[in-house]
Amino acid sequence: MNKIKCIIVDDEPLAISLLEQYVEKIPFLELVFSAENPIQALEYIKNNPSDLIFLDIMMPELTGINFMKILGDRQKYILTTAYSEYALEGYEHHIIDYLLKPISFERFQKSVIKAQERFSFQATENTHFFVKSSGRQHRIGFHDILYIESIKDYVNIRTETEEYIVLDTLKSMESQLPDRFIRIHKSFIINLDKLKSIDVKKVILEGFEVPIGDSYRNNLLEKLK
Repeated sequence: MNKIKCIIVDDEPLAISLLEQYVEKIPFLELVFSAENPIQALEYIKNNPSDLIFLDIMMPELTGINFMKILGDRQKYILTTAYSEYALEGYEHHIIDYLLKPISFERFQKSVIKAQERFSFQATENTHFFVKSSGRQHRIGFHDILYIESIKDYVNIRTETEEYIVLDTLKSMESQLPDRFIRIHKSFIINLDKLKSIDVKKVILEGFEVPIGDSYRNNLLEKLK
């Protein structure tokens, strides 16, 4: 599988520095962002794809627990903290692991191997995902999706019979999809398995027309080969 894109969020600079050194030693991890301020991290995550967050629980601006409540199921977490009494509450958010400070490299390595196994399993087994739309959680099969469209701070997930308006970004959504999905426009991702025809300006997906962006056309043609 591809490298796991990681983010570190901790209000202690020394803790961030240590985790950055640890991530650098693991071949299947890629650090894409780190921040002492969790609000900055939320802004980054809003516009950039990531897979795993190393998250401190006790931070003055925003606690790790509230941070996870804001993002919901969009991310996976390894919690890092000096306070073991918060472990149980953290696990209620379906985290991958819990690292108690001071964190040894050996313990860190075991934790990220567990994360790698989780991501590898999902990559081979997942046929669907859950999204929140109109106040409800919906189970959507990847094979049912025609395209996903960006609409400001939302995305529209379109199937042949339904559409789901979800508070999310196209970049974040792209990171959750199988290889048969491809971005063909700054505002559209399509399911190649639903592709019926293609011309210079657009593709047809089960009766729906989706525009092709000039900068995405060559990549689409290469993928079709």
